Amino acid sequence: MVGIIMGSNSDLRIMQEAADVLSLLNVPFEISVVSAHRTPDRMFEYAKGAASRGVQVIIAGAGGAAHLPGMTASLTPLPVIGVPIKSSNSIDGWDSVLSILQMPAGVPVATVALDGARNAGILAAQIVAVADAQLMQRIAQFKDELKKKVMDSVSEVEALSKK
Repeated sequence: MVGIIMGSNSDLRIMQEAADVLSLLNVPFEISVVSAHRTPDRMFEYAKGAASRGVQVIIAGAGGAAHLPGMTASLTPLPVIGVPIKSSNSIDGWDSVLSILQMPAGVPVATVALDGARNAGILAAQIVAVADAQLMQRIAQFKDELKKKVMDSVSEVEALSKK
């Protein structure tokens, strides 16, 4: 199972993309709001209890100061994927990106692109798939479909030059 957490409900518009791709790949997940700054006790409880609930990977989305991914990673042995979110109080999203990227040695957070929750969902599924052959097969099929979409677009674009 994958845990998806975010600093506030306003982040759901981005984090829903992780949930959507996990649903597409048939990967179970839980999703909740866990604020590092406004509900630190909840963050501690979530991070420390995630593994015992069967969570295998945590995706944590945050904007602004973006402490949620790093603080979560400091409290759990599980892999954490950070999603920097361009929020209303961020400096064009750069504060979130750098806050999640610049973790101290020993507290890694895998970081995807700004607002890159879809990639976070795919990465979480790939991590879980290391021990799940059926999921690995679904991911391979998913990637084959991506390749097909690109190849179809190549034909469409190249057809324009023949007109």
